[in-house]
Amino acid sequence: MCTGAGKVPRAGVHRPDSTSRTPSKMRPMSFGQQGGPPSQWDPWKPQSQQPWSSGGGEQTPDWAALAEASEIRNRRRRLFFIVGGALATVGIGTAVAMAVVSANNGDDQANKPTSSLPATADIPSATGTAPSFAPTSAPPPLDPKEFIASKAKDTDPLSAKLLFPGTQLTMGSTVYKKGETSDTRNCAAADTVQASLGKILKADGCTQFMRVSYTKDGVSVTVGVAVFDTEAQAQKAKGQVNTKKDIVKSLSGGAVKPFCNAAICRTTSNSYGRYAYFTISGFAGGKNVTEKDTAVFSIGDNLAEFTFRQIHRRGEAQASTAAGE
Repeated sequence: MCTGAGKVPRAGVHRPDSTSRTPSKMRPMSFGQQGGPPSQWDPWKPQSQQPWSSGGGEQTPDWAALAEASEIRNRRRRLFFIVGGALATVGIGTAVAMAVVSANNGDDQANKPTSSLPATADIPSATGTAPSFAPTSAPPPLDPKEFIASKAKDTDPLSAKLLFPGTQLTMGSTVYKKGETSDTRNCAAADTVQASLGKILKADGCTQFMRVSYTKDGVSVTVGVAVFDTEAQAQKAKGQVNTKKDIVKSLSGGAVKPFCNAAICRTTSNSYGRYAYFTISGFAGGKNVTEKDTAVFSIGDNLAEFTFRQIHRRGEAQASTAAGE
């Protein structure tokens, strides 16, 4: 278009094309520099906003940072679930154990009828004092010797067969065959004791005289037991006996052949409780006993020991019976 010389040209609108755009010279405003509000984005908070870069209209979110934050949140969530699950498992196990213990402790009371349960007033308080009991002591055991020391307590049946039971006697590895037994109320009977011994027994109050014989390998022994009413009488009789002449007569029969009828034999005497007991041991066939004949001494000592034990057992049996009454 041509314009006249006197006319003012009309202002036109310049529309530059895209190829002629010039970059802006203005700097983007920084909130930090201008005192504006700080960024609200926090990678640890899912609701915070991701700031945008100032690159103009083509600006996009920082996807790498978002992915990293999401991964961190996921790891924390998994860790929380693991720890929480473990704690829950421990808690459940503890609760179950306590419930089992409580159930076991309550079984006895739970199974009782209501009438047998204590009333509220009967339940002791936690602060109550423990009951106290006066010290007690068990009575001393009864002494067996007391029951064989006098006729008053020694009341069980008594005979040679009861005091010396069985058909043989075993002491250690030695077995003695048992012969005959005899009982008499005449402690001075001529066929039971020598006259001098009978005189002593009768004078001291003997009430019963028992005999029994044992043998082994041709060596035999007869045991004689005198019974008195008291221990003092038995001790007195034992103290008066001279074993070289005041002797019990041998008892033969059964497995025991005649012995010590006219030969030298070994004799002993002793007492325990209200009993005085004597032994005579030797060889069958009239052979004299010497100090070298240890088998004779052994059988006499063994049977004397056995007699003592049998008398003591008699006391033990009666003491046990009395203790149980």
